[in-house]
Amino acid sequence: MKTKCKIGDLGQVVTGKTPFTSKREYYGHEYPFITPSDITGSFHVTPATYLSSEGARLLNKIMIPAKSVCYTCIASIGKICVTKEDSFTNQQINSIIVDEEKNDFRYVYYLLKFYTNHIKAIATGAATPIVNKERFSNVEVSVHKLDKQKRIADILSAYDDLIENNQKQIRLQEEAAMLLYKEWFVNLRFPGYENTKIVDGVPEGWELTTVKEMGQVITGKTPSTAIAENYGKDIPFVKIPDMHGVIYPLKTEVKLSERGANTQKNKLLPPKSIMVSCIATVGLVCIAHEVCQTNQQINSIILNDEDHLYYMFFKMKGIKSLLEGVGSNGATMTNVNKTKFENIELLKPENEILKKFNNLVEPFFSNILALSKQNEKLKEARDKLLSKLMSGEIEV
Repeated sequence: MKTKCKIGDLGQVVTGKTPFTSKREYYGHEYPFITPSDITGSFHVTPATYLSSEGARLLNKIMIPAKSVCYTCIASIGKICVTKEDSFTNQQINSIIVDEEKNDFRYVYYLLKFYTNHIKAIATGAATPIVNKERFSNVEVSVHKLDKQKRIADILSAYDDLIENNQKQIRLQEEAAMLLYKEWFVNLRFPGYENTKIVDGVPEGWELTTVKEMGQVITGKTPSTAIAENYGKDIPFVKIPDMHGVIYPLKTEVKLSERGANTQKNKLLPPKSIMVSCIATVGLVCIAHEVCQTNQQINSIILNDEDHLYYMFFKMKGIKSLLEGVGSNGATMTNVNKTKFENIELLKPENEILKKFNNLVEPFFSNILALSKQNEKLKEARDKLLSKLMSGEIEV
């Protein structure tokens, strides 16, 4: 048996706020600061930004404790996560500090996922959809009794526990590959370094080159949205939101039809292309695992030699500050166009060293891809079960 209530009855609703980014003293390493881009489908998140104690004092009244449910209510409506510790969010997120005497915080997380289509439907704003705090708090939901909440949450959280464990394994695999990259190409302790002459800080045989000399650069483009037939289920269409928190963008919000993709055949990217976000949010780097296309905010590299793949992946991840430097067009937008991107200079080690590195880290990336695919299947299974449990189709 379920009872009707409003989201605001599940606990205290808190809307986040962003401290002035010009005040660097507000930012540090103490308190997680969650934004929509940090929320990529996992139960918990590890945000890219943290606040300092000074920043936390500034926003003390809107601090949310562990076990709070965060829900994106502007633009990307419906992205959701749960806090692990005292945290803050930006103004795009409404959070529920769950009343745990009446509700299981895990159940509230799954409940909001279940009601996401309804919440999206009540959004206002044509260009940027928004569900403000009042409207969000007043959304009517049907809630199970606490004992059944816990049973439902136990079943569904088993999937999320597996997903989180896989995410940890993915991070460990990437960190292991990154450590080897730094040892060889930053600390210059590559195989044979003891017998290699260093001239002006550069090992003999290595050369200065540019991105365009490493491969063909493709700047994406969006097929006409006025033609519905351009969109379908055939070709993944990668945009910046699809790149957050992943190495392989297995799931894209939008797909193109064959017709849509064929309107710009020269934009097709083969597997093992490297995609780099270059407008607004710069420096996100992903690897294509299948044929795809991207929008105009992304420059991609179709490498001349696949043995350069993982070296270039880490090289691109390490040049965010450089990208911001070559493309700055003012305070509100960063734009690294194709010409600027192509002409970024980088050091190219000898091919034999790059081949050895590629072969050593290939197993790490193979594992990352396999674990990422497994997570997508777990999410699909969880969401199907979630719908049946919440609707009462399956009783527990």
